[in-house]
Amino acid sequence: MEDKVYVELLPEHPAFGDPAAAALALAPAHPGDAGIDLVACEPAVLGPGQRALVSAGIRLALPPGLEAQVRPRSGQVLKRGLTIPNSPGTIDPGYRGPVKVILLNAAATLCEDDLLGAPADDLLAERLARGIRSRTIRIERGERIAQLVFARFERPVLEVVDSVSLETARGEGGFGSTGAGQEEQTE
Repeated sequence: MEDKVYVELLPEHPAFGDPAAAALALAPAHPGDAGIDLVACEPAVLGPGQRALVSAGIRLALPPGLEAQVRPRSGQVLKRGLTIPNSPGTIDPGYRGPVKVILLNAAATLCEDDLLGAPADDLLAERLARGIRSRTIRIERGERIAQLVFARFERPVLEVVDSVSLETARGEGGFGSTGAGQEEQTE
């Protein structure tokens, strides 16, 4: 059985009112891709470390048991430092509001290059301002800013107990414990 997700393009979406453009906007970039691109439906400017909430110009109606995940686009992260701090952002099946994307400019505010190699008469404040401007991200309306991936989820019954068993191969190991101590075992 194939699930159906209903998508409403809002007036701010670049493809609003154009069925052919809407079909292209909601199609994966390549056959077999897991996600579809979300576009910015308003301009935004993010200095290093700044966040912005940007409209994707759509509203979704998801069937029960299916969520939509808003994820960063890898090229945007690598080339510009543009990421999504709550990745993946979850859109629950009961939510019917506009889809918005929390964006973060993860570029450093200050880099070594901002301080070195400048002429002696170049003021520090000017060098820092140039560095910040060079890492400021400008997002234009219609620019691809994120991807949307759909995933099934389970809703288990939760039972509160006095304690859970720690008897597993892993036990309480976490946060970097996988593989820890293997150097001693192989010698």
